[in-house]
Amino acid sequence: MQRRDFLATSALALTLPAAGQAQTADTPATGFWDLLRAGGCVVLMRHAVTVAGVGDPPGFRLDDCSSQRNLSDAGRQQARALGEAFQRERVQLAEVRSSAWCRCVDTAQLAFGRHTVWAPLNSFFQVGDRAAQTRAVLQGVAGVKAPANWMLVTHQVNMTALTGEFPASGEVFVTRFDPRQPERLRLLARQAF
Repeated sequence: MQRRDFLATSALALTLPAAGQAQTADTPATGFWDLLRAGGCVVLMRHAVTVAGVGDPPGFRLDDCSSQRNLSDAGRQQARALGEAFQRERVQLAEVRSSAWCRCVDTAQLAFGRHTVWAPLNSFFQVGDRAAQTRAVLQGVAGVKAPANWMLVTHQVNMTALTGEFPASGEVFVTRFDPRQPERLRLLARQAF
């Protein structure tokens, strides 16, 4: 690579957001916590770290946590750390909703001490209806306005369908519903815990 090409590429890289940071024209430099304190956010969280595996074992049942892939010790600590961070930063959540899967329920309970199971957040990796569930979430959060924030604890497939992005376990996306683009939540910031 010639020197001038290297310099041009380097200059361009300095102007782009770092990996893992989402920026938009509306909020070019606003931080993760600042967005949440302002409110009007739909906060998506992929459940905390689980024991090794993909999906759930054959024959798993939602009413039997022992039949599912569950949080690891590290995942339980990750969920607690998330809750402590939200308390420290004084971020209020009007709603905490969760998938019915035990790893999501446990994440919500450990982090926030409360949750309401909401079927549209259930995983559609092995069962479910991706289009209908995604549409139900989008319709359900369309009215979230400041100062309220909603926390939705769910799965990678659900978050990807809602945003087009791939979260790590325990990663949190700060999003907003944009009526000009009602088929997807607008990703504003993201952070792993």
